[in-house]
Amino acid sequence: MKLQTIVDIAPSNRKIGYEDSILMIGSCFADSIGEQMVQRNLRVTCNPFGTLYNPLSIAQALTMTDMPELIEHDGLWHSMAHHGSFSRADKDEAEQAIRASIETMQKALREATVVIVTFGTSWVYEWKGERVVGNCHKLPETNFTSRRLTAEEIVAAWKPLLERYSDKHWVFTVSPIRHIKDGLHENQLSKATLLQAVEKLTGEAGLTADYFASFEIMLDELRDYRFYADDLVHPSSLAVNYIWERFVDTFCTPQTKNEMNIQHKRWQFEHHRPLHG
Repeated sequence: MKLQTIVDIAPSNRKIGYEDSILMIGSCFADSIGEQMVQRNLRVTCNPFGTLYNPLSIAQALTMTDMPELIEHDGLWHSMAHHGSFSRADKDEAEQAIRASIETMQKALREATVVIVTFGTSWVYEWKGERVVGNCHKLPETNFTSRRLTAEEIVAAWKPLLERYSDKHWVFTVSPIRHIKDGLHENQLSKATLLQAVEKLTGEAGLTADYFASFEIMLDELRDYRFYADDLVHPSSLAVNYIWERFVDTFCTPQTKNEMNIQHKRWQFEHHRPLHG
């Protein structure tokens, strides 16, 4: 008796191991998988700008070299290209943190042999109708207009990046996290747009890009609310661990898996809190 629809994922010809330098960027699902890599002592840099969701802001983060304009709101200085964790009451402190993030991103991109990109949504917010922002920082809604990107816009932003950094192994995935505040139907349209764009990027001749089906695994193999966190939006830790195992099966050799197990046990030992000191 079969109780699941298993997503068939062929093992990748390009393996990922301890010899690689990995950059992960994108939605909070990238943070979840990135943490799995940290616990296994892989060389990984995860989201130097903080969590980003839409493809244009993620692409902008990879290419940004200059200090962005800062905007003051509710006593804090914000970068519209960064997560709220970079906001500060002191403008100089905010600039210092943001400059450091840009340097970290550029260093990680230069050194990366593998770049793993997780798209979260194709819905974007445009600041005063002029430019797409990565974070609205709870500024008044009147400052923004929202729209859904087209697959063509996403491909146009990303194809030059893949061509410029053709020496890197690119892995795209679409976050299984649902953006229900946009509406359930709108979320489905959004994910469909992302999937279309990734299909074009990974199918383009000459581009070294793979797709990992985390979205499909969550939707088909784990189609039960027991695999979601209490908010019924984010995957539970059990789901994250399962998707991580599928990722490892796809991209890692048996030797790398063995080393990962050793390193994870070491991490668990180092982070164990004894009941009695």
